[in-house]
Amino acid sequence: MKIIRFSYNNKCSYGILDGRTVQAVEGRPYPDLLPLKQLYSLNDVKVLAPCEPSKIIAMGLNYHSHAKEMGAGIPNSPLTFLKPPTAVIGHQANIVYPSASARVDYEGEMAVVIKKIAWRVPEDQAMDYVFGYTCFNDITARDLQARDNQWTRAKGFDTFAAIGPWIETDVDLENLTLETYLNGELRQCGNTSDLIYSVPNIINFISNVMTLMPGDIIATGTPAGIGPMHPGDVVEVKIQHIGTLKNYVIANGC
Repeated sequence: MKIIRFSYNNKCSYGILDGRTVQAVEGRPYPDLLPLKQLYSLNDVKVLAPCEPSKIIAMGLNYHSHAKEMGAGIPNSPLTFLKPPTAVIGHQANIVYPSASARVDYEGEMAVVIKKIAWRVPEDQAMDYVFGYTCFNDITARDLQARDNQWTRAKGFDTFAAIGPWIETDVDLENLTLETYLNGELRQCGNTSDLIYSVPNIINFISNVMTLMPGDIIATGTPAGIGPMHPGDVVEVKIQHIGTLKNYVIANGC
């Protein structure tokens, strides 16, 4: 099932996407979906970022291929960092290239959306707290990341967390192909079978540090092939059985 967040006549709602038809649901969709009678054509609504996270927890070096390309060892435990909710944009929105950076990279990822409050969740119960999955671009000012020796600024600019186009609730995580395209050219091609830490392990680890709230995002890491983007570029993150997230890079001030 595909869950989208959309606006119609300046009102934001959640809905179930079936082909090109959107059925509105009552309030926020987690943990339970309460469908309403209102139906909309996908052509008539504006698709927004599919959730409104209180926080975005992202994973560093969580694909074997990416750890190898970065010349890094395998982390002894999940390597996490935060991106602010103010960084969130949705499908077909603009990524703003900040004037403070000379290199801004794409990082295509699969993201997990939390459906209920999660605190100290045992690993064998972790999937009970997952609402679904979406595409994510962990946009990074690579030069600032190296210069600052920590990741807050480099990962936290407005528009640096692209999410969408929807949440897919029914996915087998064991063997999903993840691809990133820049101007139509394939730049990243990975598979979730290459993850170092699994989704249940990550949820267990994070929920023993902080409380996860409904709608929070966990970005599970990027495979090899990261690289720079420039104003005028189009970047797409495509994940098998989930969808394709498309965004446009523009210069600061445009």
